[in-house]
Amino acid sequence: MSEPAQDAPQELRHAEEVMGTVFSFDVRGGEPGAVRTALEEAVAQLHHVDAVFSTYREDSQISRLARGEITVEECDPQVAEVLELGAEAERASDGWFSTRYEGRLDPTGIVKGWAAEAAALRLATAGASGVSVNGGGDVQLRGVPAPHRPWRVGVSDPLRPGALAAVVSAAGVDELAVATSGTAERGAHIVDPRTGKPAVTDLVAVTVVAPRLTWADAWATAAFAMGSRAGLDWLEALPDVEALLITAGNEVRCTGGLARRLG
Repeated sequence: MSEPAQDAPQELRHAEEVMGTVFSFDVRGGEPGAVRTALEEAVAQLHHVDAVFSTYREDSQISRLARGEITVEECDPQVAEVLELGAEAERASDGWFSTRYEGRLDPTGIVKGWAAEAAALRLATAGASGVSVNGGGDVQLRGVPAPHRPWRVGVSDPLRPGALAAVVSAAGVDELAVATSGTAERGAHIVDPRTGKPAVTDLVAVTVVAPRLTWADAWATAAFAMGSRAGLDWLEALPDVEALLITAGNEVRCTGGLARRLG
């Protein structure tokens, strides 16, 4: 058997149903045994996170915490970590991001991005030269898929099924995340924390590009709830963040530096 070409590193792909969606892994390079072990650990961790944070499981720690049956100190340490991240997102967004839903504790809006980001880091730490973790359409990238070739992520056009609104390139950076919040796939599921009801805005989708998926996911959700004008102004002011916003009238708005990330 011939040796693999220098510009075609080993590829390992896997799809896992967990957390109510599908997590897709595309891993390049590294020592095969170490990378496969890291992938198994990453998948196991996703299932653990699901068991701890699922609001659909009556016996999950987050459900029991919401009912006051246990304290944060009695929970897995990850609960305190995620709730602090959620509180930070709420502060940074002036309350437009929230870890509560209909008055009940629900950190769902930050857990998925945080979990995907952690999975990608685990694989990169194990020696993979390129990692893509896609959690239900939100993607964390690390490294490169092959020498001199960056990761690229297609952003779906919410008004034209099957078409792309943009292609984001990770050229020149070691880590990049792309997250989209909108109504095209799941309907009106994003809540306005100030009313407790579905957010009524002029937007159909917000895509945020940032180094870390934890924040890209949270910022996309908050900006969608704000609406296109306030959302764009807020995103423009955040460091290391670019964004693409699409309104129901098919108006496309983007942050000033987004063009540098397209390609």
